[in-house]
Formats: sequence, structure tokens, C-alpha cells
Amino acid sequence: QVQLVESGGGLVQAGGSLRLSCAASGRSFSGFAMGWFRQAPGKEREFVAAFSWSGGSTYYADSVKGRFTISRDNAKNTVYLQMNSLKPEDTAVYVCAAQGRSGYGSLQYQYYYNYWGQGTQVTVSS
Repeated sequence: QVQLVESGGGLVQAGGSLRLSCAASGRSFSGFAMGWFRQAPGKEREFVAAFSWSGGSTYYADSVKGRFTISRDNAKNTVYLQMNSLKPEDTAVYVCAAQGRSGYGSLQYQYYYNYWGQGTQVTVSS
């Protein structure tokens, strides 16, 4: 079975840093996009960052651009999210996603992805 398992979340002070990891198992995701979404209490799940296969392009939400960096290691079947200069408004459950199947659409939307992790909590205090 395919699994995406996130790790690296925790409690940090504003201005601090965390690095999230998402390790995939059950299949290789080479050739497919992977990304990160987040959901805060009472809010809709929102796009954070994605790494496409075609062209090796990265994409970021405006709210995290310049602070977060997405990367992937295909040999380890793992995607990372380096988060710097964290703010209290970054507090959320962060969820990893993988495309899974080829197709058309925008990787900034949830429908683009076929597999999801369980999420890891990130809490940023003032």
C-alpha cells in the first residue's frame, strides 16, 4: 500500500525554523508532482508549496514565498519543506500530497493529488 508519512513538526517561537519531511513508500513518485498543504482550525485547507516533475519547477503560496523552500530527493522518495522566519499565522496541520497518476490540472489545488499523508502539527508561538 502507498503511504506518505510526515515528520518534523513541533512547537517553535516566532522567527524560528523547522524542516518537515514526507517519506513515501509503496511506490516511486518519480515523474509525478509532490506538494504541501496546511489547515488551521476553522479554516479551509490551503496550498503551501509544490514541486513539479516537468521542468523541475517549484511553486509557493504568496504567504510563504521567500520564507519556505520545497525540495525533493527522488533516491529517498522523500519531499521536504524548509520553513524559516515562522509566524504565528503559520500554525496549522501540514499535510503532504503526491500526484500519483498523470493528468491535467493545476498543482495548487487538492484535486490534482491522489495520495495524502496524515499530517504533522506545526505551532508557532508569539
